[in-house]
Amino acid sequence: MPRTRYPLPATPRKPYPGSNSSSWIAPARTMSWSGGFGVPTGNRVGRVSRTVNQNVNALVRFCGRRDVSGLTPAALGGVADVAILFGGSVLGGADVFADAMRAGVARRYLIVGGQGHSTDLLRESLGGDKLTEAALFDRYLRERHGLAVDLLEHESTNCGNNVTNALALLRAEKHEKLIAVQDATMQQRMDAGFRKHGVQVVNFASHRTEVDEALNYRDPPAGMWPLDRYVSLLLGEVTRLTDDEHGYGPAGRGFIAHVDVPPEVRDAADHLRSSTAFTDRAANPRWA
Repeated sequence: MPRTRYPLPATPRKPYPGSNSSSWIAPARTMSWSGGFGVPTGNRVGRVSRTVNQNVNALVRFCGRRDVSGLTPAALGGVADVAILFGGSVLGGADVFADAMRAGVARRYLIVGGQGHSTDLLRESLGGDKLTEAALFDRYLRERHGLAVDLLEHESTNCGNNVTNALALLRAEKHEKLIAVQDATMQQRMDAGFRKHGVQVVNFASHRTEVDEALNYRDPPAGMWPLDRYVSLLLGEVTRLTDDEHGYGPAGRGFIAHVDVPPEVRDAADHLRSSTAFTDRAANPRWA
C-alpha cells in the first residue's frame, strides 16, 4: 500500500520506519489571547488574570485523570491484559500509545472510535475525511511508528458506546486489567463509564495540557485543540460529571457511575463561566 502524504500545511517529520519518503503531520495549534477574557486575538500575547489560567488548569488536572506515573510495566506493577486508545483523543494520543506499545505495557492493543464530536480535528490533522477515528489512528501508528494493534472498533459515536462496544469486542479476550487512554477532556468520564459496567480500568490521559498566565499552551501535543474549544470541552465535562439532575450520573441521565467533583473544581468552572467568554460544550444529538 502506498504511503500517504498528509495534505495540510505541515511540519516535516522523520520518515516512518520502513518508509523511503518523508511524511507530514499538521503542527500543534497555539493561541494567544488579550483584550478581555476569552476573546481571541490571533498571535498577539495578551496579559490576563492569573486566576483564569489557574482555573483552566484545575479542570485539566481533574478531567485528565492519570492513575499511574507512566505507561510502563514497572509503573503498572506488571503487564496489563489490554490497552485501549479511544478516538476522542488529539493526534498526540497515538504517540503516547505507541510509546506504551514499545514498552510492552499490555498483551493486546485495541483502538476504539467511529465518529463523533472530536472526529473533525483528527481528520484535519491526518486527512481521510471518510475514515473512522480507529482507522485514522491505526494508519498513523502503522506509518509513523511501524506498529499495528490487534483489534479495531469502528462503530461508536460517544463515550457510552465507546465503553460498551469495547467490552463487547473483549468478551473473548482476557481483560481483568485494562488500560484506558483518552483525551484529557474525557478521561474522568471514561473511567465512570467503565465503572457503570462494573469494570475498573487504569486511567492514563493522553495529555494534560495546561496554559500559562497569558493562556498560551505549555508543551502542547500534536493536533491540540484550539483553546476556546479545549476550555469548552472541559467546562462541559464538569457539568456532565456532576451527579445532579443536569449531569450524566445516577441522579441525572444515568449514563455513568457516580463521580465526586471536588468543590474547587466546581468553583473553577463557575468562575470561568461567569468572568470569561468561555462556554460549555453542548451535547450534539447527532452523536447520542
